Amino acid sequence: MKLKKTLLSASVALATMMSTTAFAAENVDLLITDATVLTMNADKTVYQQGVVAVKGNKIVAVGEASLAGDYKAKRVLDVDGDIVMPGLINTHTHASMTVFRSLGDDVPDRLHRYIFPLEKKLVSRDMVRIGAQLGNVEMLKGGVTTYADMYYFEDEVAKTVDQIGMRAVLGETVIKYPVADAANAEEGIQYALNFIKQYKDHPRITPAFAPHAPYTNTTEVLQKITKLSLEHDVPVMIHLAESERENEVIAERSGGKSPVAYMAEIGALTPNLVGAHVINVDDADIALLQKHDVGIAHNMSANIKSAKGVSPALKMFDDGLRIGLGTDGPMSGNTLSTIDEFNQVAKVHKLVNQDRAAMPPVKVIEMATIGAARALHMEDTIGSLEVGKLADIIVIDTQAPNMVPMYNPYSALVYSAYATNVKHAIVDGKVLMQNRDILTVDEDSVREEALQFADKVRETVIASGEQVR
Repeated sequence: MKLKKTLLSASVALATMMSTTAFAAENVDLLITDATVLTMNADKTVYQQGVVAVKGNKIVAVGEASLAGDYKAKRVLDVDGDIVMPGLINTHTHASMTVFRSLGDDVPDRLHRYIFPLEKKLVSRDMVRIGAQLGNVEMLKGGVTTYADMYYFEDEVAKTVDQIGMRAVLGETVIKYPVADAANAEEGIQYALNFIKQYKDHPRITPAFAPHAPYTNTTEVLQKITKLSLEHDVPVMIHLAESERENEVIAERSGGKSPVAYMAEIGALTPNLVGAHVINVDDADIALLQKHDVGIAHNMSANIKSAKGVSPALKMFDDGLRIGLGTDGPMSGNTLSTIDEFNQVAKVHKLVNQDRAAMPPVKVIEMATIGAARALHMEDTIGSLEVGKLADIIVIDTQAPNMVPMYNPYSALVYSAYATNVKHAIVDGKVLMQNRDILTVDEDSVREEALQFADKVRETVIASGEQVR
């Protein structure tokens, strides 16, 4: 039976270090020992019985077991062979929509016929806060330490991220229709600018613009957002090359161009841009995305559930584009678990390529970690366990029945792991979840408030004549 491992006291940690070294050891805040360390560095180095040392919010050492003797730690986490890896990065979601999960799942043209009308009735500051809190808890418990979000009232999302201690890129939605926090696109841009000013220097929150899509904004608005994003040095997140409706509207607007070619023509493809989905693209489109150094969020579950198709994500990855995994929103995926994406990403790409060797597990894990960091242009600070990078780290239980035995850690993660196998989560050097208990927010209270809001959703849906199944 596996011994339970906990964070040891400072005195025990000090005694352990003194017994293994005769010289002055460096003081650190956290030492993770006896780990199967997946560094996700350029060489994909794996350390058996490895060590990770953290001081403040940075990683100061990663290596073999003998490295432990060089450090005295305030806290030691002996993980008994469990997988230690970079925190997962969800490159695209709408976290606040957790409160709408499982509504209208099979409605044709769901976005325009169901989601937009539902949001018009129910989106508010309270709804955004409640849904984001629930989404944060779900993501953190599934090993996501950083996520990219697009929604309304993103300042409310930011407050929840700050409270739980996660890292996030938060995009304030801009769209031509009247919505809860803006009467039109111009008001949306101003809301985004205020949000950017408020959070521009936050250590864990990156504010951004989030024009909903090319076809739901005018050319002039897209160009204005591009200009402002470059002036303020902030990201732009957008749904891109996702649907047939988008293709038709943009083709009519641009004289037959694809959404990607249109965005390039109007000057809206820049390294600040992160395009979500990117399903309907050809080789010329891919070349444009690569030329302009655009980030891409690959959302397999949402794409296949909506029957929109399979993005050529494997080709884009192999061609060297910046591409990472996303879940999309909880009305689309329907979970916010990146781990749940692993299996489908690997298997569906094998199927569409008719090649069992396509999309091997190591590529999937790369797309969930350092690849996702590249998609968000954050690879210099997160996405791998390397000296000098921010200490965003998760620990995966390898003694759970579904993970035994573990011959290949990448295969075990992609084909066997559940989100519930995540034991510990560390963000910015702080332990946010220990033995699946979140330490920074009250999970029960978050869940209860979401359930109370669900009663309001039920009343609204029933009043509109829709069925809640």
